[in-house]
Amino acid sequence: MKPSFLKQVWRRAGMIFAALALSVSAAAADGQSFGKWFKYGADIASVWTVESNASRPLEVTIKPKAGVGPKKRIMVLYPRASSAYDIAISVILRVFATKEINAEFSIVNFELDGPKGDAAVRAAEQNEVDLIFAMGSESAAWLEQKYRGGRIPVVTVCSKDPVQLGQMKDYDSGSGSNFAFTSLNVPVDVQMAYVRDLRPQLKNIAILVDSKNISAVQTQAEPIANYGYAHGINVIFGSVQNPETARDELAKIVPAAVQTMRKTDPELKDSLFWVTGSTSVFREIKAINKFSGHVPVVSVVPEIVTAGEDTAVLAIGISFESNARLAAIYGSQVLNGKSPGTLKVGVVTPPDVAISFLKAREIGMQIPFSFFEIANFVYDYQGQAVRAVKNELPTN
Repeated sequence: MKPSFLKQVWRRAGMIFAALALSVSAAAADGQSFGKWFKYGADIASVWTVESNASRPLEVTIKPKAGVGPKKRIMVLYPRASSAYDIAISVILRVFATKEINAEFSIVNFELDGPKGDAAVRAAEQNEVDLIFAMGSESAAWLEQKYRGGRIPVVTVCSKDPVQLGQMKDYDSGSGSNFAFTSLNVPVDVQMAYVRDLRPQLKNIAILVDSKNISAVQTQAEPIANYGYAHGINVIFGSVQNPETARDELAKIVPAAVQTMRKTDPELKDSLFWVTGSTSVFREIKAINKFSGHVPVVSVVPEIVTAGEDTAVLAIGISFESNARLAAIYGSQVLNGKSPGTLKVGVVTPPDVAISFLKAREIGMQIPFSFFEIANFVYDYQGQAVRAVKNELPTN
C-alpha cells in the first residue's frame, strides 16, 4: 500500500515551495544541554526558561517566559540520554509554544531504575501533574506496566509500535485507560512496497539491530525478517550483542553479511542493509558505510539520512520530529479535556522518506523518480539539504 494519489498531489504542491531548510536534529545538536543526558534546540531559549538544580542532576525544569492562562503541569519521563529525545522534547516545546499552552515541564531521567521511577510518579501525583509524556519505548513499557489505570494521563513519545508490543489490541481503538499511544513504526507491507520499487528482484536483506533493544527487535527486525521468509528473500541477521562495542561488532558483522550476499547475488545488485531504530546501531552509520561497499544502506530512521557522507542512502519510516509533533498534539488535546483512553494509536501516514543523492551516486544506485516526488527530506549530490517538508498531522 502506497500513499494515495491525493496525498501525493498534496506533497508535490508543498515541495514546489519548499526552501532549503535545516533538520530538527541539527537544531537540537546546536542547542543547549545539561550534563550528558538532556539537550534541546537552540531556538527553545527564546520562549522557554530552562533550569537545572545541582542537587538534582537528573531533573530539569522548563517554564514559559510569558505564560498566559491556567498553568498546566507536565512531567516528561526519560529512561536515559538519546539524540532522539533531544529532537522530540524540542518539538514538543515548539508545539506547546505555538498553541500558547501555559505549561511548566519537569523533565526526569529515572535511568530505568524502578525505585527512581516510582519516586517520580509519586512526586507527579503529589504535585498534581496534569500530564506525563513517556519518552521512549523503555519509559512507555515501564509506565504501562506500573501505571496503567493511574490518575494522571500518559502520552507516549518516540516509542515503538504498541500493537506489536502487546500494549494495544489494535490501531483503531483507544486504550480505555489513562494511556494514549503513538507509534514510531510504519507497517511492514508499506515499507516493503517502497523497497520492492527500489530492488524489484531483492535477494538479500541484512537486518542490523541491537539484540538488547527488545522493542526494535520485536517491531522492526522480526517483522521485516518474517516478510523476507514469506517472500523468498534471504534474511541475514546482524545483531549487536553489546551496545558499548557496537562499532567493533559492526566492523565484523557488515563485511560478513556482504560475503554472504555474494553467494546468491555476486554483483550485489539485489541486496541491501536494513538499519533499525536501535540507537547503538544507527549512530555507527559511518562504520556501516565503511564496510557495506556498494550495497545500499536503508534505514527506518529518517534522521539517519543527513548532510555529508556519513549517511544512509535512503530512509522509509517515521521521523522523531513527526512522531513528537503528533504526541504533542495528543497531549494538548488531553490537557483540553479529551480522555486519553479514547485516542486511537497515533500513526503518522504516509511515512517520511529521506534521500541522499550524494550517497546514491557514490554507490551507483538509481533512485526512482517517484521516491523523489514524495520525499520529505532530500540531500543533493553535494550532500546539502535542499528539501525539508513536514507531514501535516491531524488536529482532532
